[in-house]
Amino acid sequence: MEQTGGMSLDDVASAANPQIDDAQALMRGAARLLWHMGFSAIPEFILPDGRRADLAALGRKGEITIIEIKSGIADFRADSKWTNYSGYCDRLYFAVSQRFPHDVIPEEAGLIIADGFGGAIVRESPVLTLAPARRKALTLRFARAAADRLMRTGEPGSESNPVAG
Repeated sequence: MEQTGGMSLDDVASAANPQIDDAQALMRGAARLLWHMGFSAIPEFILPDGRRADLAALGRKGEITIIEIKSGIADFRADSKWTNYSGYCDRLYFAVSQRFPHDVIPEEAGLIIADGFGGAIVRESPVLTLAPARRKALTLRFARAAADRLMRTGEPGSESNPVAG
């Protein structure tokens, strides 16, 4: 990591605007947490309704988890797409930094505190119920999205469309 006068570039960016955290780092930490819990995660998963979940994960028993990444309170207040996610997962979480005001996260979702290296669940998500047909459709969509992304890795022009599927 690059250093600037004893501070990393991430530290400099956070000092310039302490209300904004690095969404990519939060996503990476949340994905690492999921992996340690036995889930396989993909970012920017497109749901059947066209919305994009920040992070979607599939567990060993077929359970589906969606994580909404929030880099700051303005990001949280400007985006309410997460309210529709409950129809597409077994558990729904918000992943935020330690600096984020945790009391604003709604009770309908769990809470993960994350950074670029990992995360921890500090409040479990309520368990939601998916219909078997929807679970199968979502599992197939997840598998195809993951396989399509792997296939595009290294393909010419793949940088222009990294999250299709």
